[in-house]
Amino acid sequence: MDMIGSLQSQGAKWVINTGRDMSSLMETLGRAGIDIEPDYLVLVEREMHQHHESQYSPLDDWNSACVRSHAELFAAVTPQVPRLVEWINARFHARIYEDPYSPFCLIAGNNCDADQIHKYLEEFCAEFPNLTVVRNDVYARFSHQAYNKGTALSELTRRLGLTPASVFAAGDHWNDLPMLTKQHAHWLAAPSNSVPQIKEQVKAQGGFVSELPQGRGVLDAIKYYLAGCEA
Repeated sequence: MDMIGSLQSQGAKWVINTGRDMSSLMETLGRAGIDIEPDYLVLVEREMHQHHESQYSPLDDWNSACVRSHAELFAAVTPQVPRLVEWINARFHARIYEDPYSPFCLIAGNNCDADQIHKYLEEFCAEFPNLTVVRNDVYARFSHQAYNKGTALSELTRRLGLTPASVFAAGDHWNDLPMLTKQHAHWLAAPSNSVPQIKEQVKAQGGFVSELPQGRGVLDAIKYYLAGCEA
C-alpha cells in the first residue's frame, strides 16, 4: 500500500482489474483494511468504474456497449445451456447457476474436474462467434471475446492519453492471460503463486516472475522495474 500510494502521489493511476463484482470487491477491500483508493476498477473482467470522492462512477459509454454486446450474444447461447448442464451433471459434481453477468456460471468440485469441464466449455464456445469461457481456479463463466481484462485495460490507457509503454500489469490466474501481453502492458509481472500458464506467458515476453507470492510478489516486481528505470 505504501508503494502504490507513493506512486499515486506522483501521478500514477492504480487499477484493480478483477473478476469480482462491486459488492464482493468492496467487502474484500474493507476486510483487508486497504486505506488507499484505486483510481479505476474493472469488474467482472469487463465493466469499468472511476473513483470520485467516496464512490465509483460507471464509465457509461463503455459499460453500455458491453451490456448490449453480451445481451445479443447470450440470446443465442442461453437456449443451448441445458445440454451443457446435462453433460456436466452426468459426469461431475458441480454447482451451476445463472447470474446477471452470464447465463452459465460454474463452481467445479475441484481443479481436476474444472480442467476437464473447461476443455468441454471451450469446445462449446467454438460453436458461437465471440463466445469465450473465463476461468479462475474452480470458477468459470461465459463472456464476450471483445471484453476482457486486456481490452478494458487498453481502453483505460487510451482514455488517459497513454500507451502500453506506460503500463505495468501483474496477474496470477487464467483470467489474467488476456491482460498479460505486450499489446496491453509493456511491464509484465507474476508472483510466485501464479498458475504455470501465467508464469510461462510472462517469461516468454521478457516479463518478471517473482520468487515471492501474492502482494509481496507484486511489490517485488514494481521495485525491480523501478530500479531498472532509475538505472
